[in-house]
Amino acid sequence: MTKFSLFLAAALGLSALATAPAADARVSPQPTGVIGVDTSQLTPDYWVDRQRQADRVVLDRGQIALQNRKLQETDPSMHDIENLPAELDAERVRDWIEGLSRRPERTLYDVRGKQVPSKSIDDIVAATNLKAIPKTQPTRYGLVVHRAALRTFPTDLRVFSRAGETDIDRFQESAMFPGTPVAIVHESKDGNWLFVVGNRYAAWIEKQYVAAGSKTQVFGYTRKVPYLVVTGAHVRTTFTPDLPAVSNLQLDMGIRLPVLKDWPGTESVNGQAAYTSHVVELPVRNDDGSLRIVPALLPRTADVSADYLPLTRANVIRQAFKFLGERYGWGHSYDTRDCSGFVSEVYRSFGVQLPRNTSAQSISPALNRLAFEPGDSRDKRMDAAKDLQVGDLVYIPGHVMMVIGHDNGTPYVIHDTNGGSWLDEDGKLVSGHLNGVSVTPLTPMRFNASQTYVDRMTNIQRIRP
Repeated sequence: MTKFSLFLAAALGLSALATAPAADARVSPQPTGVIGVDTSQLTPDYWVDRQRQADRVVLDRGQIALQNRKLQETDPSMHDIENLPAELDAERVRDWIEGLSRRPERTLYDVRGKQVPSKSIDDIVAATNLKAIPKTQPTRYGLVVHRAALRTFPTDLRVFSRAGETDIDRFQESAMFPGTPVAIVHESKDGNWLFVVGNRYAAWIEKQYVAAGSKTQVFGYTRKVPYLVVTGAHVRTTFTPDLPAVSNLQLDMGIRLPVLKDWPGTESVNGQAAYTSHVVELPVRNDDGSLRIVPALLPRTADVSADYLPLTRANVIRQAFKFLGERYGWGHSYDTRDCSGFVSEVYRSFGVQLPRNTSAQSISPALNRLAFEPGDSRDKRMDAAKDLQVGDLVYIPGHVMMVIGHDNGTPYVIHDTNGGSWLDEDGKLVSGHLNGVSVTPLTPMRFNASQTYVDRMTNIQRIRP
């Protein structure tokens, strides 16, 4: 090697050292500002690597099917809509609607912070059109064709408990997703809303998002094989101007999609060759409100699986972390999700069904429940916290968290939260304003200045044999 070559190599080496970040700087964990959490703990592998037998199957397909059947048969929050009678009487329909759409007693505020007038509330209640419920009606079915809000009343008016707080809309209940089967049981006075009953929830939905079909057509769609399962936080169908109803459609984790595996690759779907995509089937609503099933393209790069994922500790952690940082959405607002929706959709990617709300999840007889009474000692609660396992669901009033493991003897959780508080070094309560899917230790988290989350635990549900 010439002197010039040696000089050049040395110069290049010095340049690389000068411009490249130090190895320690690249890998060294950094504080996050959240108690007990550094950046290394914000990756799924950190928690997977701490598990023994991380890939061992916790529940196999048969066990999951048995648990789902038990949930349907024993949990009062669930609705077996496929086995509804051929005709519905008025009392049953009225019970569904009045069980949800009760006139609010509290003062409510609109998005501008103005009090919602009593007359407006009266009009919203009247829109439920209860007097129009027929004495009997044929049981009608449909499929949801687009992710859509489920509402307490047939209105898109957003209302809040306090002026200036506009995240938690008190008329927002949940959401339904494309391909969800429903029983259509009533219509609002203006004809723009339907009251529907799904397996997990009964509420008002905009009529434009439901396509009515025969019972055979609706439930035949849900059983079609082969199928794909959405395993990403969400995926989107390919954009197409040819059929806007299935263009850029959001499909959330756990949704099952019939797939047309034998579709010729060179044959187009909605104006595009299919060979770079999965050809899936989706429901759409005809102009007359009837159901039609159409092909649509889902990119091969989409995070999907040919079946439900195996239920393992590693997969639970990895699926949960796909939502990390997503904004909190009360009742599935903002096209995101809330705490119970988050854990439901993680488990849905394994084929495991859960009730929709924390109140029902926490006491479901279909799961392995450890219940706490208000008088239970802190020692009993701390012993339970020490024994928590990956995938366990920990409930406090109005909130659920999913366990991802222990670090230095402390249990850690991932949860979709609009709050999050702890004590600082001076013993003062710090509000973290997490407002999204977050990783935190369990034991330091505070319900208020005097009580921790552990003090307030009501139940632990374990998805186990």
